[in-house]
Amino acid sequence: MPLLVLFSPTPSVLAAAEPAGPAGPLELLITYLPMVLIVFAAWFLLYRPERERMRRQRELLDNIKKNDRVLTNAGVYGTVSSVDREHDRLVLKVDEGSNTKMTFTLGSISRVLTDTDTGEAEGGRA
Repeated sequence: MPLLVLFSPTPSVLAAAEPAGPAGPLELLITYLPMVLIVFAAWFLLYRPERERMRRQRELLDNIKKNDRVLTNAGVYGTVSSVDREHDRLVLKVDEGSNTKMTFTLGSISRVLTDTDTGEAEGGRA
């Protein structure tokens, strides 16, 4: 038997492949509900936590003031000597003995150290 005859669609297969008409509301709900759920799950798992982290970082940078102990993204510990918000920079005193100061951008501050963090940072230095 030729292959063409074996794989040619029969009238019953052609009838089953034709659309049955416009989809009802239940069919649309079943079709699109998984996509909508994926979008909401992505928003709750990805976008929302990142937005919260950015809000906390912005608050941290807005509240930095003189004499705060901070840690930069590069791992430099220092005490804030001055803050210039207009030019987006601050000066850190990194060594008390030689009065060494370094200038950083505000965005390079990773966190403000508390009293317990400061003790650990001092203990870690040799």
